[in-house]
Amino acid sequence: MPDKQRTQRRFGIGEWYGKSFVTLTPEERRHFAEIQQSEEVEIPSCPFLSTEEQRRPCWKTGGVCSLRSYEQTGNVVQINSAGSTPRVTCPSRFEEGGLIYRWIGETLLGNANAVAVGQVPFLERVPTMGEDDEGKTRKGEGVGRIDNVLIIPNTQPLKWCAIEIQAVYFSGDKMANDFRAILQHQGDSIPFPVGLRRPDYRSSGPKRLMPQLQIKVPTLRRWGKKMAVVVDEDFLRNMGRMRTVEDVSLADIAWFTVRFEEHGDTIRLAQGGIYYTELESAVSGLIAAKPVSQKIFEERIVARLGQLNAEPGEVTTNK
Repeated sequence: MPDKQRTQRRFGIGEWYGKSFVTLTPEERRHFAEIQQSEEVEIPSCPFLSTEEQRRPCWKTGGVCSLRSYEQTGNVVQINSAGSTPRVTCPSRFEEGGLIYRWIGETLLGNANAVAVGQVPFLERVPTMGEDDEGKTRKGEGVGRIDNVLIIPNTQPLKWCAIEIQAVYFSGDKMANDFRAILQHQGDSIPFPVGLRRPDYRSSGPKRLMPQLQIKVPTLRRWGKKMAVVVDEDFLRNMGRMRTVEDVSLADIAWFTVRFEEHGDTIRLAQGGIYYTELESAVSGLIAAKPVSQKIFEERIVARLGQLNAEPGEVTTNK
């Protein structure tokens, strides 16, 4: 009886310049890969930022909008049969059709036609320890921004909410390895990813999103304003459990999670769920970990010390 063929699973391109990688023709894949090899080729438009009146070229190096998981058994390559949803790697992917702004506006402001204003300065620079009191500091200089502010114009008092959009970073091999492999790929089959990589929720959540919330939400809370956070469903699933509150009036943060629907050769953004939390619960969910006891930690210190003593040359002394 022949051995059962081994199945490999790897993350590769989900959407490339706004198009599903699976449904791209071999010629389209090679063309997109060639773009990465030349500075003279025109960069394709970003379909999520461009309008009929204005073309906006893709700003993200490599043009990869999302990742997804693929599997290879023998010579057969397909989307991961265990489930493979797109994992958003470019924040512009959330901009499709203005869906998130209508959704947030209707939910938090009672108006689906609220206007999104991007990159509004929120923090101002203060004098540093190395500056004198004369004020070499550039007064009023913005050093921190809110991704978007959703506003209903001509309201008194001004009616608005803040929006933070978070894609996922990935760790592992660079996409350049895949681009080269796509150029060399023969036939009409899906090229199996050559790089080993994975969505890095630890970097995207605790290291990137959490500090943004800790800096901005306390001030917004004092002002009586809400923070909307937009992530995809996989991002939320990889967070620790958060204690939610029943009503938006009790919340600091409203989590708007998006999902994706595949229709033929297109992948469309769709509304997922909404979750209301306080800041403290959000921080716990993003950390998704808890401290060990002092006893366990000290046991680990002793064990690590034993390993170092058993491996001469690894211990260094600062002189």
